[in-house]
Amino acid sequence: MKPILLAGGLPTIDSATKHSTDSLLHNLTRPLMGTGNSWEQIGQEWLTGFINFGIRVVLAVVLFFLGRLAIKYLTKFFRATIAKRAVEGVAATLLDSLFVAILYIVLGISIAVLLGVKSVSFAAVLASMGLAIGMALSGQLQNLAGGVILMVTKPFQIGDFIEAQNESGTVQAVTLFHTRISTPENKMIFIPNGILSSGVVINYSHASTRRVEWIFGVEYGQDFEEAKQLLEHLINSDTRVLQEPVRPFVALKTLNASSVDLVVRAWVKSEEVWDVFFDYNRRVYAEFNKAGINFPFPQLTVHQAGK
Repeated sequence: MKPILLAGGLPTIDSATKHSTDSLLHNLTRPLMGTGNSWEQIGQEWLTGFINFGIRVVLAVVLFFLGRLAIKYLTKFFRATIAKRAVEGVAATLLDSLFVAILYIVLGISIAVLLGVKSVSFAAVLASMGLAIGMALSGQLQNLAGGVILMVTKPFQIGDFIEAQNESGTVQAVTLFHTRISTPENKMIFIPNGILSSGVVINYSHASTRRVEWIFGVEYGQDFEEAKQLLEHLINSDTRVLQEPVRPFVALKTLNASSVDLVVRAWVKSEEVWDVFFDYNRRVYAEFNKAGINFPFPQLTVHQAGK
């Protein structure tokens, strides 16, 4: 098919060529026009999609707040249930943290599905990210396992006074990843469960009674029997001191460089340890001064050789 030349020498296109060109342009613009052939219809479809997504966002926000409210009531119900089943202490706080975490995970998945994320796609994404998340959170997973170990082995209970990782305090709660203890200075310390479950833990509240020990030094030349009898009288006159499992004990412990050291040992209730300890120190100091028993001071004897 050849072009036709006009009188001015410019080419023109016959009807068949024009028809082929129109068909080509129509095919090229069809993907942009959608199923219809109107730009107005495309705009309407975009607007409809935007409105639908906006509605999903609003519903997701509403679901989030309603979900938090539901989690609050479900948590109260769960705590009441485990309390009725006599689950307490470490197990109660750990299960409570685990239950709340599961509820928030379910709420997050529900919001994602509402926003249009397909459950199959969501599961595929989680599966593909599982290895990376596991490597990144390996330490936290160890802490989670440590919390389970603490729940099973029960080295301490809520309210026990413990010493671990060079820290000491009263156990407040065992959560998914940390154990909270409150120090005597009212400082809150968070110890990772993984370290706590595999390290040394000293539980001062495990037994109902504890042995207390004092060491008192007197000067050389003091009457040992007098000092011993006075210490025995003071310890036996304290009604808080127990006579079982062993009676109070006083003996000569060490002959030091500048003092004769006497040791006093007695058993008391665990909750009265510090009251008895400090009170006995005060009484011994007062009675030794009354009896004329002198406490030693560091001394250095210098002998001068004759000229």
